[in-house]
Amino acid sequence: MSWRDLGSGEVRPEHVGQRLKLAGWVARRRDHGGLLFIDLRDQTGLCQLVVNPERSPEAAAAAHGIRNEFVLQAEGEVAARDPENVNPSLPTGAVEVQVDRLEIISSCPPLPFQLDEENVDETLRLRYRWIDLRREKLQRNLRLRAQMVSIIRRVMEGDGFLEIETPILFKPTPEGARDFLVPSRLQKGRFFALPQSPQILKQLLVISGFERYFQIARCFRDEDLRADRVHELAQLDVEMAFPDVEYIIELMERMMAKIWQETLGIHVETPFERLTYAESMARFGTDKPDLRFGLEIEDATELTRSSQFKVFSGAPAVRFLRVPQEFSRAELEQLEAYAKEWGAKGLAYIVYGEDGEPRSPIAKFLSEEELAHFRSDPGSTVLFGADEPATVARVLGALRSRFGHELGLVDSEAFRWVWITDFPMFEWSEEDGRWSAVHHPFTRPTPESERLLDTDPGAALAVAYDLIANGEELGGGSVRIHESKLQAKVFEILQLTPEQQQERFGFLLEALSMGAPPHGGIAFGIDRMVMVLAREPNLRDTVAFPKNQAGFDPMSGAPSEVPEEQLDELGIRVVVPNEKKS
Repeated sequence: MSWRDLGSGEVRPEHVGQRLKLAGWVARRRDHGGLLFIDLRDQTGLCQLVVNPERSPEAAAAAHGIRNEFVLQAEGEVAARDPENVNPSLPTGAVEVQVDRLEIISSCPPLPFQLDEENVDETLRLRYRWIDLRREKLQRNLRLRAQMVSIIRRVMEGDGFLEIETPILFKPTPEGARDFLVPSRLQKGRFFALPQSPQILKQLLVISGFERYFQIARCFRDEDLRADRVHELAQLDVEMAFPDVEYIIELMERMMAKIWQETLGIHVETPFERLTYAESMARFGTDKPDLRFGLEIEDATELTRSSQFKVFSGAPAVRFLRVPQEFSRAELEQLEAYAKEWGAKGLAYIVYGEDGEPRSPIAKFLSEEELAHFRSDPGSTVLFGADEPATVARVLGALRSRFGHELGLVDSEAFRWVWITDFPMFEWSEEDGRWSAVHHPFTRPTPESERLLDTDPGAALAVAYDLIANGEELGGGSVRIHESKLQAKVFEILQLTPEQQQERFGFLLEALSMGAPPHGGIAFGIDRMVMVLAREPNLRDTVAFPKNQAGFDPMSGAPSEVPEEQLDELGIRVVVPNEKKS
């Protein structure tokens, strides 16, 4: 049986006079005094059907109870629309199908929300995801995603990379988030972990002699969710033997340029800009800078060493933002509260009115030289951060990002790329009282930094690189440690005992001692790439069936309880904390 001769969006003026069968969903139904107009939709687009009771009483009778999202099959003759009825915004806007036969394939009750309805509650959308996915935006996002992945595979295979799948059931590894654990029925009391990334496995593949590996990998991270984070994600995973960092960067830039050109028709200039981690933190207060607007952070640390304003003279770092807006006292109080949420003790300021005169409680403590340095345009405000460098960067970086959007400084149509390089190897955790890896513990120190591992690990830099687009981290990579002794040294700095090293990574250390080549690579978040590509603010709208922000699936009800006999098979006893009944 043939359901249709063409897609609804494929009917053109050259088909006028032909009889065609079409099938799809009712996107819209309009009754015009006996004539019924139906916009029939499928994945190719829309076509207007005209049901005329004088031409086909049977079709008119069948169409009587049709509503939006009914599934129909229609057969009839393609006709040219009258010139005044041509719709130039549709590829099929010059034609219509005069229906002779109409069959309702599937009916649909009144919808929980309309496909063109705005601001629908997300829980309702996720509960009826099969309806939500019919919306034009989500159709576009998922088709864009599929096209992007196809381009990625073409680029990687064209450069000699081999796609190899790695296990979903593996061993817990330290990737920065909690693992999802899977109990083993055959080895009761033992658990697999779903991979946060195939990091160790891809290193082992290269050690095995597969010199150029890639994979579109499924990854799982049990972490708190937000607009740009989900539990299940897809990742482009890349690893190569005898790595050339410049080649890896060039390959990724070439891949990005092809994606943007083929999907959006946008030419991307390469090579991309590069910033060191230290420069990015100083100028933008983040290692994920959005370069679609200026508003850079400026430094005044040396200028204020002998300042009469003790908050400045006693601070390890003094930096400031020139904001192109004159803020009121109430607005400044709100900004101070916001800055305190990011760790500031306060928020000093100088407001320049339209007359150009400064207004500030700290102005009387500042020298002529300081005031001249901070002088800004009329109708603007200078905001200061004075604290440890990391705190100042965090606070001013958050304020910069907020102003970029609130003051309309961001060019929403632009795409701006930047590589961040020369990351620190380690960062100190006050909470845990020990060093942790900035990227992951398999990242190689720079040659100059290897000698610092024994004396000053906090000053050691890594051979690591992240690609940022429009303030979103799309991917990150590094050259890995390929010597077992150096890897063990890094584990020691992270306070892993020899016994813990063997328990968690014994197989990796053994592999590194058996002819491991130098190797390195990169990984990109597929979901986040689509998010930037589609200019989509919510990562969940780049995924077919996501969970909500609580990690719950309103559609299926997962996660759900399981029968006691299944738990018994696994040797698991569930302890449910007491919950207050509302």
